[in-house]
Amino acid sequence: MDWHLPFTPAVNRLIVVFGLLAFALTWVADLALLSFAPDAFSLATNWLSVLVSGPLTMLAVAEPRRTRFPFAASRLAPPLLPRVWCVVAMSLTLTGLCLAAPPKESSIGMLECAGLLALVIRTLAQTPSARKAATSAAALSLAVLALPVRMRLWSVIVPGGYVLTVALAITITLGCAIRALEARRRRNIADVRQAERLALARDLHDLIAHHMTGIIVQAHAATAIHATAPEKVEPILRNIAQAGTETLESMRRLVRVLREDSHVPQRPGDLLSELSELTAAHSAPATAGAPAAAARLEATAAARTAHLTPEVEISAYRVAQEALTNVRRHAPGAQAAVRLDADAAWLWVTVTNGASPKGFPSGNNNGFGGHGGFGLIGLRERVEALDGTLRTGPLRDGGWEVRAGFPLQPPAPAPTATTVCGGSPWAV
Repeated sequence: MDWHLPFTPAVNRLIVVFGLLAFALTWVADLALLSFAPDAFSLATNWLSVLVSGPLTMLAVAEPRRTRFPFAASRLAPPLLPRVWCVVAMSLTLTGLCLAAPPKESSIGMLECAGLLALVIRTLAQTPSARKAATSAAALSLAVLALPVRMRLWSVIVPGGYVLTVALAITITLGCAIRALEARRRRNIADVRQAERLALARDLHDLIAHHMTGIIVQAHAATAIHATAPEKVEPILRNIAQAGTETLESMRRLVRVLREDSHVPQRPGDLLSELSELTAAHSAPATAGAPAAAARLEATAAARTAHLTPEVEISAYRVAQEALTNVRRHAPGAQAAVRLDADAAWLWVTVTNGASPKGFPSGNNNGFGGHGGFGLIGLRERVEALDGTLRTGPLRDGGWEVRAGFPLQPPAPAPTATTVCGGSPWAV
């Protein structure tokens, strides 16, 4: 069940285990009551709810894991709403058969009842359309409230209806609460992605302004020397065309990205120098409330000589900054390493950390879930906007790894001519 509950994976597994145990004990109780009843198999209405409708209802509640067996899951697990309506039709049909059968004792089916209540929670929590969720939940509630009618005894219908009404109120509240949590989670993710798009737009805007300044300067230089040295104008124009192409490549990443008016201009700096300052700032001596932390920077020769666009430099810095922030938050005192590597087509930024020292609490260093962390979700938005890749995951020693890849552009050709404009040398 992919409900994105705000619990750790261990707690989610514990919930699933206890739920399965509760359903198993409920079915055992159904079977025990059926075996103790006189002439239990004389009428089909006595055992249908225990041996047929109850297990089928639980199969409708369950859902195979789609990650390991995608083809089997697609065949064995039809959509939720068709399963809900099939279960409702089956339950109401069985209730009608119990009313039409001879006046002998029939079985309510506690497993079927538990499955119907679980389906109420799933339907309210997972159905995207609010109208379809309400309609399906109402049909399930009708099937639940009709269960005591199978006994055809007022001494069972009245207290049974009361108990089932209270149970329905609890399950409906749980389903609506899970639905609200999921809606809030989706809104938070959308807000984080939008904020990251806006931040990326601000960065690219300032970088494009930097490129355009160079183009304007070279255009003025071409105008100044046109009359005295016309043979030097053509190299300047080629460089202007190349700079314009690079600017348009950066502008392509601004498609469908909105830009805020209130922002702080950001200029690209040297990536290695900024990462050195970042790792130095992350390293801190031990204090009374936190252990000592250390971070080191490693850069291969290929990464030092790689041709990086300004937007890639800023995004690589953001990856390291967010990863080290998560290390400080979720694994205080852990040793961290920032590594830059490059090949012919990609720049790789890898941030790894070990486990937190003993005696200090550590949490899941995963920004995609857990206790409301959305930092890596925005980071993924930024990396994918540059056609890059981002992968996060635990290490065998209990640490965590964040690895981002950015596509590299081929190095720009060397300047072809040099001229003097206003007494200052300009490479063109």
